Amino acid sequence: MEILCYTRNPKEDIIYANRLAFSMHLAYKTADGKYHPFHHNEGILYARAVQYNNGTLKAKSLKNPWLFLTKDGNYGVIAVRTEAEGGDDPENEGCAILWNSRDLVHYQEIGPVRLQKTGYVQDVRCFYDKEKNSYRIDWLQSTGKWLSGYGDIFEEPEVTVYGDAGKENGGVPGEDTLESSFEGIEGIQARNSITVPDALGEYLLQKLLTPVCRNMVLSLTGPVKTLGELTGIMAIGVYSDDSEVIRKIDWQEENGLSTGRTMVEGMVHQEHFDFPFAEHRADPCCMYWKGKYYYIATNDADNNCSLYIRCSDTLSGIVAAKEELLLDTGMYPGIKGLLWAPEFHEIGRKLYIFHGATEGEFFWEESRVMALKEGGNPMNASDWSEPHLVVKKDGTPLCEAGKVISLDMTTFYYGGEPYAVWSQRQFLPVDQGAWLYIAKIDENEPWKLVSDPVCLIKPEYGWENNHTFVVEGPYALERNGQLMLTYSGAGIDTTYTVGLLVPVMESDILNPENWRKNNYPIMSSRSALGQYGPGHNSYLEDENGLVWNFYHARNGVEAPRSSGARRVHFDIDGEPMLDVTEEMDIPKELRRFFIEVGL
Repeated sequence: MEILCYTRNPKEDIIYANRLAFSMHLAYKTADGKYHPFHHNEGILYARAVQYNNGTLKAKSLKNPWLFLTKDGNYGVIAVRTEAEGGDDPENEGCAILWNSRDLVHYQEIGPVRLQKTGYVQDVRCFYDKEKNSYRIDWLQSTGKWLSGYGDIFEEPEVTVYGDAGKENGGVPGEDTLESSFEGIEGIQARNSITVPDALGEYLLQKLLTPVCRNMVLSLTGPVKTLGELTGIMAIGVYSDDSEVIRKIDWQEENGLSTGRTMVEGMVHQEHFDFPFAEHRADPCCMYWKGKYYYIATNDADNNCSLYIRCSDTLSGIVAAKEELLLDTGMYPGIKGLLWAPEFHEIGRKLYIFHGATEGEFFWEESRVMALKEGGNPMNASDWSEPHLVVKKDGTPLCEAGKVISLDMTTFYYGGEPYAVWSQRQFLPVDQGAWLYIAKIDENEPWKLVSDPVCLIKPEYGWENNHTFVVEGPYALERNGQLMLTYSGAGIDTTYTVGLLVPVMESDILNPENWRKNNYPIMSSRSALGQYGPGHNSYLEDENGLVWNFYHARNGVEAPRSSGARRVHFDIDGEPMLDVTEEMDIPKELRRFFIEVGL
């Protein structure tokens, strides 16, 4: 399969800003000679920000990426790093930036490769020269002159200048190699293409394209003798990524059967959520607990001064369920506003709600925990304790009020022990942006940390620091023994996105080096038509074993943050795909079945 790399022309800042457009995108070539974009025509590889001694970050972008095969049979990317908006980068003068990858999905940034002592590199190209057992790099100077050099760039970050990259030295590699049409790829600035093995091409198709249900088949085609036997018959959805999902069928009710055989109709069970299903409700969390579904969210309708809870016997029933007041700014003296991001969590067989609140203004926002009383009803505000302030292991507040805030705390079990991850932002003496932190917590009093906080990630990539340097809204998901953590980044506007963190299982997850961070977002404004700035999501597994993603987004550029939900699909690596809409999941024409019942 032929794979093309490219960047894009930026659009309006709120739609596809420079920090998004100036990243490496990928497309694949089909038999008709045309290229088609992967991942919604969105970037796959982004340049990492630079961090200064005071902790602040400076965003970076890239231009003119170049794909090439490496000596060991993997893949390299070399590009020119730029300032965030595309200008020359003083901190990368005379250099190009290098990455390697085993599969064109996961990338390791090797760092800068020095090509010249002074002046800015404007373009760069690379290929492995088998005869010289070295990499040839050709680069364009600001003067318009191409130079050529050789070096073992994955070992030594500097090349030896060879001479002009003119025709007398073999010419600039890769010139005039692109022949196919790029029609349909909005804003494309094409670079070069390489051929990859069929197995890798298939992996990229399964990993970077949104799967669609192609067929639904019955687990048993019948006939069956009694209506009771129908409950064991399931629908198996077969998807374009070769995965299968088992679904329950709602069979037509029958009072009885006459002699002979009868055809019984069934519909594949599908929980339905219009978008949005709850306006002005952000940071939604839904939980299946003791046979019922509970839903809670940030209330943007009253400037975040209250939290309401819903309960239903069915998942989609929460849409119309009555709301009950759980907490507001008049209940406790230490709670005066900014009630943010409530989450249900069961810890040690007890139910808790984690949320943010402030005693005064924004700069006093801190994480808190409410506990459900023994035998209490989650719908009754009086059955919940007064919110406990989260404290460090020495008993002092997690953050220094007025200087550092904490919010969006979530919890999960790992190795049989509970952990918390949260977003924390230092404003004084300098604004460092919001970072994610992790620590162990006390199972009996989960508002208490039992280990020191450790910074897990920072908003390094353009999709994480677009409009603001923020990573927040973490939430854990476990699948087949693999822990995963999604989180949100950028401004809470149309640029909001969702990223993915995956730890090495059985490692020390308090060590950030044991986590792999996706270089690209897995959910964005390009994931579903008309849904802008999706993020701050949470997950639940329903009574049928399906995993659901609850998130907020906007149904217009200026629309309010509102709640949405759809089923989580899992890709070839077992990682969440959050862009499978209901119609992709089960097309209407595939939902109806008939089966013969009777003697």
